[in-house]
Parts: sequence; C-alpha cells; structure tokens
Amino acid sequence: MAKTAQEKLDAKREKAYYKKHKKMYRTKPGDVIFNIFNYIFFSAFTLTCIFPFYYLFINTVSDNELVKRGLINFYPKGFNVDNYIALREVGDLGTSFIVTISRTLIGTALMVVASAFVGYIVTKQEMWHRSFWYRFLVITMYFNAGLIPWYLNMALLGLTKNYLAYIIPTIVAPYNIILVKTYIESIPAELEESAFIDGASYMVVFRKLIWPLSKPILATIAIFGAVGHWNSFQDSLILMQGNEKLFTLQHRLYNYLNQSSNLGTLMSQGGTAAQQAMEQALNSKVIKYTISMVSVIPIFCVYPFMQRYFEKGIMLGAVKG
Repeated sequence: MAKTAQEKLDAKREKAYYKKHKKMYRTKPGDVIFNIFNYIFFSAFTLTCIFPFYYLFINTVSDNELVKRGLINFYPKGFNVDNYIALREVGDLGTSFIVTISRTLIGTALMVVASAFVGYIVTKQEMWHRSFWYRFLVITMYFNAGLIPWYLNMALLGLTKNYLAYIIPTIVAPYNIILVKTYIESIPAELEESAFIDGASYMVVFRKLIWPLSKPILATIAIFGAVGHWNSFQDSLILMQGNEKLFTLQHRLYNYLNQSSNLGTLMSQGGTAAQQAMEQALNSKVIKYTISMVSVIPIFCVYPFMQRYFEKGIMLGAVKG
C-alpha cells in the first residue's frame, strides 16, 4: 500500500530528528562500564538471595543418603519426590496447613477491608476529633505494654486456645492504615466532590470510588498481611498450648526443630539407643528441609502476581506523610 504524502513527510522529519540528536543518545564508554558492573552486582545479589531456597529444594529432591552425608551443595543427585509424599504421614501437618491457610486468607481479607475503611475516614476533616484518633493510632506503633500484659489481656478476652486469636488482633494494622491514608490523599479531591454533588454517601463513595482506585496500595498491604500471617508462630506458641489442633504450620516446624535438637543430645550417650536417635535425627533433617520448602511455596506462587501492584502502591503510598 503506497504511503501518503503526509506519511512520507512524517517519516522524513523523524529521520532528520534522529540524525540531529544521534550524538546526544550515543552511549558513552563510562556508561557501558557502569552498566556492566551494575548488571554483575545485581545478578550476584539476586543469586545470593535465591540460593538458600535453591539449596533447600535440591536437598528435598535428592537421594536421602547423600543429603544425610552433606554431599548435596550445588545440584541434585538421585532425584526423588518421596520426601514430599512422606509429608502426608507426618502427624497433624495437614491440620496445621489448613489452620495457616485459613488464618492467612481470613486475617488478610479483614485487615485489608479495615485498613481501607479506617484509612479513608481519617482523611475526612469533619471526622470527630480526627487529629486525636489519628495520633493515638500512630502512637500504638511505638509503644506497647509488653508480652506478659498482652498474654493476660488475651486470656481475659478468652482468646487462648481460640482460633479467633489469630484473626481479631491483626485486623487493625496502624502502619497499613497510614499507607492507605497517604495513598487516598493522593487521589484528586474533585472526584469525591462530584460524587457528593450527585448525592452519593460516604459509604457509596468508598465502595464505588475509593476502593477501586486504591487497588495498588491494597494489594501492597495484602502482601504484608499475608506474609505476616503465614510466617507467624509466636501467637500459636504462646496462646495455643494444650490445643495442638490449632497449631500453625510454622509452629509445627518449630517443634520439629526442637525435637531434632533433643535427639542430637541423646547421641552423646553411646550405645544402640544413640545410633537409633542419630538415624531419626538425620531423617528429621530431610523432613525439616521439605517442610521449610513447602512453607515458602505459597508465597512464591502469590507474590509474582502481586508484584506490579506492590511496586506502584508502596511508592505512591509513601510520597506524603
């Protein structure tokens, strides 16, 4: 198809512009050297971050005898997936996995909704004693009563040996509320004003305007909340003693680590019992690797899909204080 006179003129102008500014965009030797060192440094940094997880993985899919002798360092040997299949026989691991997933999904969802709504209402100047409540919220980030008063308070509220202990205390997250508030303040006020002129209430504005526009920052705090719930074990360790059905996956892993250490102490006693203990300890080493790998897989699966929201949300939510 023949080009029109205007298309030919545009192409000629583009060619002339590129020729005129060619020297300006030419890469200098210093830039090339900087880019080379930049790529080398960040490549090495990336490999350093990835290697611990890679090391766990290759030890879980290698021959157990080689793993016991510490011969797996850089690549798997004697490929097998029996370790992952054997996890089904580890006592109460499935229950712990369900508890951890459920608390992560429910706790994160409630935290995101609460952070979004509270972050929105503290941006309203007409809120009753707005400055006091916002400052009170910020103060809680720096001061707390301590572990023992926290436990006594949870006990008085009936949250020991109770699944709700995983959910209720995490609904209000001051740092996440501040991020949401800052992000909402970056949304043009004219959008809300036009909605109010059309007769929309605060709840309608929040649901149909603020919530959709705040997806980047909400995705960001969702990542924070999900990782926190998934990795948490202290609340399970302190509050769930006597109710093993509510142990989280991380708490179960912590127990396996302690059991392995205790078996290692028995090895110094000598005799057949020590040999059996040593064998169990070596087997538990493989189990620990496998459980550790399983515990990080969900985060690896979720994070790539949230990455684009995470980068945008954390930058926009941190522009103003």
